[in-house]
Amino acid sequence: MDGKKIDRAKMDLYAEKAKNWGKWGPNDELGTVNYITPRDIIQAAQLVKKGKVFSLAMPFGSEGPQFGDKGRINPAKTMIATGTDALCGRQDAIRIRYADDMVTMPTQSATHWDALGHIFFEKRNEKGERKVYMWNGYSAENVNCSGCEKCGIQNYKDKMIGRGILLDMARYKGVEALKPGEGITGEDLDNCAEKFKIQVKRGDFVLVRTGQLGQHLKSGVWGQFAAGDAPGLEFETITWLHDKEVAGISTDTWGVEVRPNRSDEFHQPWHWLAIPILGIAMGEMFNLDELAEDCAKDGVYEFLLVAPVIPFTNGAGSPVNPLAIK
Repeated sequence: MDGKKIDRAKMDLYAEKAKNWGKWGPNDELGTVNYITPRDIIQAAQLVKKGKVFSLAMPFGSEGPQFGDKGRINPAKTMIATGTDALCGRQDAIRIRYADDMVTMPTQSATHWDALGHIFFEKRNEKGERKVYMWNGYSAENVNCSGCEKCGIQNYKDKMIGRGILLDMARYKGVEALKPGEGITGEDLDNCAEKFKIQVKRGDFVLVRTGQLGQHLKSGVWGQFAAGDAPGLEFETITWLHDKEVAGISTDTWGVEVRPNRSDEFHQPWHWLAIPILGIAMGEMFNLDELAEDCAKDGVYEFLLVAPVIPFTNGAGSPVNPLAIK
């Protein structure tokens, strides 16, 4: 990390360094999950030695992390039919006794994957005309009231499985949790992997634990966790991810990247490149504490990760219950 301000010139420079447009053809809508081969999945399945399964999802409920910023609310569950309906005779006519419910929620209100249609890259041409692009150079106009007609979440429906590795940054730094605003560099990621004797390989899902989500789950106090200051990846890690050719990156924070950042021009500069330019699968609010405890005990920081999306047609994201299997 050079410590310099992230301005338009630096944004454009790193966009060229990390750009994967056309790498898998002009019509690609998958991005870096293309790195995962059938052989990779077979090898990842062989990592299952004990049959231990860890859910990496946080609770999906009304007590969750959201406070309404940008229209995001916590999952709201409504009962359609209940046991009291059965007891008072409301279900007599249909001759069955049952409970049913429905959930209303933003697809990114708790543990989730982002779609490649979620974030856009904006640039002005020599005439000063604004151009806004999605992954692989698709125009942002492909996302409309019908959703992501290009790069929707349904494209991931059979892709989110492979070798997962945990980079436990909190344990590496000897703290319960990294502090808000504490950045993680590419060197940090390499040193953490070296300390815990895990190699980052092409096609991996890299899970980075800061400890922040665990702190809030323990306290039950969320405040502005879902849009506030957070530890996370520094802007320059975009080239680390590009060079390592990883399939996906997930953290236990709301936005993966560090907040606040070193930019006066971009709210989330790392996002500007990670999804539309690099094309990486990105997961947020993964609950990594239980998995981290087990990895620390047995010294094994690799596992089979099974984390399928709900294939919402043209969706910009999907809730997920990721499973790490050891």
